[in-house]
Amino acid sequence: MRFPDAPSQPPGKCALPEWNGAVIFTGSATEALALGWSAGKGAARFASAVEHTAVLRHAGDAVVPVNALGQVDPDALPPVDLLAVQQVNNETGVIQPLHQIAQAVRARGGILLADCAQGATKWPLPDADLIAIAGHKVGAPPGIGALLVRDVALLTPAGGQERGYRPGTENLPYILGLATALEAGRGWLAGALALRTWLEQELRAVGLEVIAAQAQRVPTLGAYRLPGTTATTLLIRCDMAGIAISAGSACASGSISPSHVMRAMGMDEATAREVFRVSIGRDTTRGELEALLDVVRSVATGSRGR
Repeated sequence: MRFPDAPSQPPGKCALPEWNGAVIFTGSATEALALGWSAGKGAARFASAVEHTAVLRHAGDAVVPVNALGQVDPDALPPVDLLAVQQVNNETGVIQPLHQIAQAVRARGGILLADCAQGATKWPLPDADLIAIAGHKVGAPPGIGALLVRDVALLTPAGGQERGYRPGTENLPYILGLATALEAGRGWLAGALALRTWLEQELRAVGLEVIAAQAQRVPTLGAYRLPGTTATTLLIRCDMAGIAISAGSACASGSISPSHVMRAMGMDEATAREVFRVSIGRDTTRGELEALLDVVRSVATGSRGR
């Protein structure tokens, strides 16, 4: 299996370097993360405070804080046997300094589990010991994922297929779908960056805040806040206009709780409830974003008129 890398700027066509380790196919990134979380022998297992709930359900209270941009400070890590960190946050698009984090984790004798569900094909694969990816995030069918393992000795065999590390028959059609998606070019990312840059200029002009604007972010995600207006209000208005945005993670869009990511970044509950998320895909057009802007401008004008 060949896994595409990407340069530090949106690429015209991704290079396809070999992964110098094992690949264990799973049914999802969630399963891959669960398998990766079990790696190693030590008990000091931590996750960053802005991880996906697929990781936080395992970590419990063993979380590492982040700064106001949602990034882990590599110099402030505790002693760890395993640390799980997202390469790209699924709500803000913020990219973690995983190179420095990997160095700090290894200096403490630990191993790094990188959740690359949002970053694979959009950003270089990190120098991690374990990497989880999600098929549907790269254009493959939902229901396929993979755990890239630097050294299978990190894992405990569970019997069955996948060299004895995962029971169950491999889903070959979906594996082929994943391979095909990973081989595809990612030339559309430059266009996504141009669209998001334009969108954020227009949103700022209306009075919105761009969350973590100072951080390095992937071009396909953005989080925004209209002060004094809940994200739920915008979601309802957008839904009426046939526009899909979300409050926080799309995986928790039905939750009534404020985003744990925004809370970890230092926002109070009321502020966190004002943040919404916009995703830009391969087929997103400027016209669709202009329709979103029309709704936002209407809501912003109404809120100032009250």
